[in-house]
Amino acid sequence: MLNNKMPWGGYAQPQAAMPMNAAVPMPVNAAGAGMQGMMPTNTMVQGAMTPPMIPAGSSIGPTGAALPVMPGQQEESYVENILRMNLGKVATLYMTYENNSEWNAKIFKGILEAAGRDHIIISDPVTGKRYLLLMLNLDYITFDEPLNYTLPFGSNR
Repeated sequence: MLNNKMPWGGYAQPQAAMPMNAAVPMPVNAAGAGMQGMMPTNTMVQGAMTPPMIPAGSSIGPTGAALPVMPGQQEESYVENILRMNLGKVATLYMTYENNSEWNAKIFKGILEAAGRDHIIISDPVTGKRYLLLMLNLDYITFDEPLNYTLPFGSNR
């Protein structure tokens, strides 16, 4: 027999795995007719409610419903987006690394080449060496020149 005992002393109920966006066939009634078709995924299935699909970039309101996205609406201001607006500029990145016996804090200076959700790529103009740095360790960044910065929704300040 399979032991479904959980670490906190409770028991887990085994459930069949089902993709979040899959549709399941509806059961046939006792007479064998009328209930065939596909059931949408945002209804009760084996005692669990599966959420409806939400379009990428949408916000979720207080009721749990997706708020409409206005045409032409830009993404909000995040560090990665600000860095992308300033590619090619020299940046000084101040990083900290917890529980590191060799060095806890390190400073990197170089040309900003790319920025993603979780990383920054800079290159040293003297040696040509490239560094892939994690946003997780980033404390702050300084630039020696003005930044290009456009606020969301097309307004400049």
